[in-house]
Parts: sequence; C-alpha cells; structure tokens
Amino acid sequence: MSIEWVNRAVDDLRAWGREKGVEVDVDEVRLLCDYASDYLEVNELGDFRPGTFEELLLEIYPRKVIAPPESAGETVAAARTLVEFLVDSGEIGAKTAERIRVALDEIAPEMPAALADTSKFGMAKSIFSAIDADSLDLADPLAVQRAVDELDGLDEDPCDCPGCAPLPAVRLAAPSEIARAVREVPLLRDAHQLVVWMSEGGRTATVRKALRVKDAREVERELCLGRPGLAWRLALDLGLARLDGTAVLLEEGFVPLESRDEEDLLDLWAATVEFLIEAPVEITGNEVVDESVYAVHDLLYRLQVPVPPDSVGEYLRELAVAERVEGVDEALERLVYTGTVHHVGGGVALTPHGLWGLRELYLEIGLEPPIAADLAEGDASGLVSGLITSGLPAEVAEGDIDRWLAQRTPEQAAAELLAAVVGAPAEMRGIAVTIVDRLPAGAEPAVTRCLDDPELRPHAIHWLASRGLPAPALTQDELLWVSVDMLALALPAAQIDPDGFAENMAVSGPPPHLIEDMWRVDHPDVVEVLELLGNTLPDKVTAKAARKAAFKARSRSIR
Repeated sequence: MSIEWVNRAVDDLRAWGREKGVEVDVDEVRLLCDYASDYLEVNELGDFRPGTFEELLLEIYPRKVIAPPESAGETVAAARTLVEFLVDSGEIGAKTAERIRVALDEIAPEMPAALADTSKFGMAKSIFSAIDADSLDLADPLAVQRAVDELDGLDEDPCDCPGCAPLPAVRLAAPSEIARAVREVPLLRDAHQLVVWMSEGGRTATVRKALRVKDAREVERELCLGRPGLAWRLALDLGLARLDGTAVLLEEGFVPLESRDEEDLLDLWAATVEFLIEAPVEITGNEVVDESVYAVHDLLYRLQVPVPPDSVGEYLRELAVAERVEGVDEALERLVYTGTVHHVGGGVALTPHGLWGLRELYLEIGLEPPIAADLAEGDASGLVSGLITSGLPAEVAEGDIDRWLAQRTPEQAAAELLAAVVGAPAEMRGIAVTIVDRLPAGAEPAVTRCLDDPELRPHAIHWLASRGLPAPALTQDELLWVSVDMLALALPAAQIDPDGFAENMAVSGPPPHLIEDMWRVDHPDVVEVLELLGNTLPDKVTAKAARKAAFKARSRSIR
C-alpha cells in the first residue's frame, strides 16, 4: 500500500518545485521514498529521520540499486531536495532537518565506496552488474509473491463480488492468547459493567428495550463508558442480562468478564463478532461504514496487512456502497473500541482475536477458511512451496523461515534447500536461492556442490563470489541464462500488473543488446519472458528487439 502515499508525495513535490523554481529529480526522490517505505517502515513523509537516510543510502542502495559510484552525488542531491521540501511543507521541524543535513554531509563522501562494494550487492544486482545492465532492481521472490497474493485478494471474479474469491490461509494465535485479549476488549468490558450497574441500581429499560437517555448519560459519567448504547445492545444480544418487562435482571449465574474461563471467553467473543457483523446497529456512527462492516472486515481478513483509511474508503466506493465516503478515519478509530481491529503502521488491521472471530463467522455461514501450516516444521520442499502458495503475511513468513533455519546448520540448510529445487520452476528456485543468500560462509560446501548443476551454478557462483570465496567466472551463456531466470521470477506479478512491470522495466530493465541475445538461452521460460517484454516495454526499439528475440526462440524450439 506504500505506493499511494509515495504518489501523493511526488505530486506535492512537483508542485513545490514549480512554485519555488527548484529543479526536482522526481525519479530519484520516488526511488528514495519507495525503498524507505519497503525496507525501513517509512509510512509517511514525516517519518524521515537522519538514520533513515544513513541506512537508505549506505545499506539499501548499495544492495538493491545498480548505479555507478559517480552517481552518488545525484542521489545525495535528490535527498537534500527532499529534506528542503519536508521542511517547507511542515512534515519535519527545523531541528530534525538540520540533523538530516549533517547526516547527508557525512554520507556524501562514503556513498561512492558503498555503491562500489560488491560485498553489499544483492543477488539481482550482482548478476545484472556483471552483464552491464544499466539499472535492474527485481524484487526478491518473496516480495513478488506477496504482491501477487495481495492483488489476488482483491481480484474480481466472474460474479463481480470480491467476497466470492477463495479465502486466504491464516495463522491463528493460541486460544489462550485470544482469551486473554478478549478480557481486555473495551466493548465487552463495558457491556458487563453496564448490566451490573443497571441491575444493582434498579434501573429500567424503555418499553422498546432501549437504554434510557438519562441512564446513558449517567453511566458515561460514573463509569466512563465509551459507547453505552452499543454496549447495552450487545449485552442483551449476548444474554448478559434479561428484561422482566422493563426491569433489568442479570442472567442466572452471571460471571464477570475477568472471571470467565477460556472456553466461555471464546464462545462469548464469537457471538460478539457475529453481533458486530450482522446486527443492524450503529457501530461507528458513519452510515456508510456501518452498512459495510462485513466488507471492511472481509477486506482486512483477505489482505492480512495494515490498510490505510483512504484505501478502505476507496474500496467501499468500488463496491458502489456510496458515491462519496467521508469520515473513514474517524469511523475506523471508533471501530477499534469493538476489539476487532487496531491501528498498525499508519493503517488498520484485524487484531489476532478479530481474525479468529471472523474466521469463526465464516465457518458459521458455511465457508471454508483454511489454516496456514507452520512452514518451519516441514522439509525444504514444503517450506519453499508453502511460501508460494500460503499467502502468509510477510512478517509471519519471515518468522517461519527464521525458525526453519535455526533448526539446521548453514551447510545443512543450504544442502536441503538447493536439493529441493533441482529442476524446479524459476519461482521455486528463486525463493530457495534467496533464503540461501542469507546463510554465512559455513554453507560453502553445500553451495559449491551446486556448481555441477547448470541451473543452480550461476546462483552458486554469485553466492561464493559475494563472500570472497573461490568461484569460477560466469560465462556469457550463463549470464544470459540467469538474466532470463531472474526475469522469470517477475512473471506472476507482471501478468497481473503489466503496467507496473513495464514501468519498472523502463527505468531499470536490461538493455536492448542483452534482450536481443536472450533467444539463445536454453531456459523453459525464455519465450514467455521475451513475449512479456515485447508486449509491455514502453520503448519501441527495445520492445521490438524482445519480439524478434521471442520469434527466434519459438522458431528454435520447433526445430
């Protein structure tokens, strides 16, 4: 979701540059913001700090961006322009800006050496630097798969109903953790306190079973209840209290929330989520959001990542709920009170107990929401295939990888991962190689043995060379093969978002002379890769070269 704030920032920066008469390197600033968002958890312009630029320019850029050392000055200059924009727009204060300027003064002389330091290169950068590509930054396979999963979650199917797409697999918290969290849900706590207060005070409901206005005001003052009207409706729905006429009586055997056992709490919470999703009650006070509570929760369940309020509003507009959706920020803030969602990293996401409760509701209405297996408990093949198909959020997948690796020595992990993808498709091979790329020098024997496998050999050479270990040089044929292999990793995402792929290739793709020779490569995906380049690259000369190469590759396969 980072692209939205980056696009807004770039538009504002262009306008600022025109107003101030400042020449702005928009592409370089966009790259700074993209990488800061993707790798450093910068979710808005005001998040930039001195340490952000230090890590961005001396660690992330050397690893991900193919650029000559002499280009460092241009990048630092773009960073300085960004800082001046941040100050003028009020995103950062003068003191913060001054600290960033000092940091950039220190970074400027160090960045050329960092860009030239091959030990910092990531796999894609190392390979395409070796073949003289101007600037190629392919996302790692896990990131590609996450993008595919996110887009799949919103993909329209034939009935034009987003809720008809298969539900993604989820990882649930332990029942004991969910029960502990349920005890702290503000709405549930208020519902329990309210019925006790009403019963002990001899108060009555209206003839329509509603909370009296006078009582609502009084309980807000005495018990500091946030939403007494909603708490009262929930209490009646859960059966915490019953009415004898208008008199309020506690349920027989009433148990305070803090004294309920685990099983009781889980049942109580499942009923609460069902009430919030299905009952025709005012939950947030925003009519559009209240009418779309299920759609909002379903969106968060499917994406499993924090979603900015603006994106939630846009999603509701796409569902034709209303032509205009306003006040989404405030509505989501009020939804936090119910316990199903919380604010994370500039967006809103389901709480662990909210995720559990919504899955229980899906089961209740006859859907089949899958549970994601613990990938750390499987073998290498299960780990790699699970990362492709599970649709797990990035942080969960990373945790599985870390625990899987922790159970093995570096050599064992490398041997198992690489053996599992011998002869496998590029996507599986790319994920395995990416994980192996994390391993220290102790994995050398297992990696060296892969020099005999033609598909793994180029990746093994990169791994060894990047650690200063003995490694043969890549031949021209191997360089061509691995360039196709790297592009093949992007095929799933490119097929879903060809415009995004074309934009990326336009600024960081392989040069025409390399594409012209790709047809010679004995790679199972070479035709598909070349056809994709030919159909999506905006540069007509390069696209034509790709189409000609694809024709030659097809012709060769027919012989």
